[in-house]
Amino acid sequence: MPPTLPVIPHSGRYLLARTTTRHISTSPFLTTHHHHSKSPIIITSLDQQIPKPPPKKWITDLPARLGKCIIFGCSPAQIREASVILRAVATEWRGLLAGAEGFLTGGRRGVDSREVVWGEMDSFGHVNNVNYYRYAESARVNWITNFSVHVDPAHRQEWAELMQPKAIGLIMKSLKCDFKFPMVYPDRISVYHRLSTPPQHGQTSFHLDCIVLSHQHRRAAARLEEDVVIYDYRKAGKTAMPEFMLTQFEKTWQLQQEETIRARKRIWELISGVERLERETWDREDAKEDMGSAVKGSSS
Repeated sequence: MPPTLPVIPHSGRYLLARTTTRHISTSPFLTTHHHHSKSPIIITSLDQQIPKPPPKKWITDLPARLGKCIIFGCSPAQIREASVILRAVATEWRGLLAGAEGFLTGGRRGVDSREVVWGEMDSFGHVNNVNYYRYAESARVNWITNFSVHVDPAHRQEWAELMQPKAIGLIMKSLKCDFKFPMVYPDRISVYHRLSTPPQHGQTSFHLDCIVLSHQHRRAAARLEEDVVIYDYRKAGKTAMPEFMLTQFEKTWQLQQEETIRARKRIWELISGVERLERETWDREDAKEDMGSAVKGSSS
């Protein structure tokens, strides 16, 4: 079994203050990306380039909107364009949905396409809530291990020791989970982590956001917030983030920003393609719904 982060008792829980701004505009105009925390807000050049978040239900809305275009009649070229968009939604949804929020997918950064087993359900007929913490734990261990094996092998030993109570290690201070809907078997999940705030010199803890994606529903089944303390077991107390961690976390933060830009631009590109087809089919004055053979049969 993979190593876990130990939990220490605490008198109070440090809550990372977060707010979510929902944009209902369908315009992809750029906006500043804000990070809400108790730490000072640091605005970088990448922050200024991040597009607005896409509509919340874009994954389900785009196929439905394309269906309406087809009902009103499409040329062969328009059918091909619609099929390209549908294929992109079907094959890219996971990377785009997670990436639009800055979660890095692929490789061994988390848990990819894990099967939900029947035994994880409880007497209420849905996946028991405890399992979401286990999903996050497995993804968190993979997230840390990925630095050791693939990202920063020069400090493999130091990364590995973070998961052991020897020198400088990691201790879970608090873990909060918001359940979005009751997931059931059969399903598959993908679980990813991201840094909640940009790393800074001297910090003795860091915050992670975690998302549990349901493949069946193509949306988040749960979201978790994790407060992880950097702990020196030799001194029995908190300590500042080691330089090797800080360096890689700074690079990870930039990758998160770049992935947010890439994913959101791609989603807005797909949305623009659908809007173009709508203007060419049903969203025009002379548009008529194509009833096909049903209309021809009724007129004979």
